[in-house]
Amino acid sequence: MPRRARVLIPGVPLHLIQRGNNKSVCFFTEEDYLFYLETLVEQASKNYCDIHAWCLMTNHIHLLVSPHNANSASLLMKGVGQRYAQYINRTYSRSGSLWEGWYRSCLVENERYLLCCYRYIEMNPVRAKMVNHPAEYRWSSYRVNAQSERSHIVTLHAQYLALGGQGRQPADAYRELFKNDLESGLVDQIRDATNGNNVFGSSKFAINVEAMIGRCVQRGSPGRPKKPTI
Repeated sequence: MPRRARVLIPGVPLHLIQRGNNKSVCFFTEEDYLFYLETLVEQASKNYCDIHAWCLMTNHIHLLVSPHNANSASLLMKGVGQRYAQYINRTYSRSGSLWEGWYRSCLVENERYLLCCYRYIEMNPVRAKMVNHPAEYRWSSYRVNAQSERSHIVTLHAQYLALGGQGRQPADAYRELFKNDLESGLVDQIRDATNGNNVFGSSKFAINVEAMIGRCVQRGSPGRPKKPTI
């Protein structure tokens, strides 16, 4: 079966997942995580991508990015993936593929959907029972977004910044979002959308995207795309 075409629209946030080959470990030491992040920053700048949230798990990675150009995200993942795989093979005297084929992705609508995706990404270590709270996990953007830790990786999205106001810092309001877990239904929606290269958002958002790209982007939505809703 041919690989499903990606949904890529410049300026629209994209949730990306890349897994280790056969779900094998990708990060072995602290130096590995640091090298990946350094490469990520370099390639994001080179290929015009803003990184809003990220999480490096032992055998896969999550990114929330805004690509400036149609091919920005693909070039970012190609550049990071190749350089990091070369580094791992050289460091550990191994050969063969490090990654499990192509990365998976989904477009993310702004407003509540985008912030849900932030939380989904940064709660990964908690769902995996690696830590009790996302602040305990070093290899994610939680401390930047929720605790205002300085970062040369993260670019703050306008939707995140809108959480502030009236003397309140965005990080304070963002941190409060974590008082409650994401609904299981939302977790499933994000997973399904990302694994299917679809969209995570409202029906109106999906219909508009379908009209733009000429194919269905919702699970279980066969047939020709509907006209956009004005």
